[in-house]
Amino acid sequence: MVVKPLSSPFGGQARTRVLVALRLLGSSFPRELSRMLGTPVSGVSRALAGLERDALVSGRLVGRTRVYTLNPAYFAKRQLEAYLTRLADADAELRERTSQLRRRPRRSGKPL
Repeated sequence: MVVKPLSSPFGGQARTRVLVALRLLGSSFPRELSRMLGTPVSGVSRALAGLERDALVSGRLVGRTRVYTLNPAYFAKRQLEAYLTRLADADAELRERTSQLRRRPRRSGKPL
């Protein structure tokens, strides 16, 4: 299946890419998504706000940072995850970026 690079089935390219990235990462915050997608933080924040308003994602505060995940209470969560996985399969660059993302802190004393 070939997906057009400018495909936007969720209302906009930024919203679609944010959803695909959240599917690949499990959970994330706006700045991390911004770095990974190569878009401004403000655009990612607007996309997340709209997706949260539409109940596709849910956010929670962890300290002072708002962390987002796909909404576990969404009525079609399994179908949404399957669709986002198919979209992620078509975006090799995004899959590569998520696989290289460091998700845990470096052990203290370990050389760079």
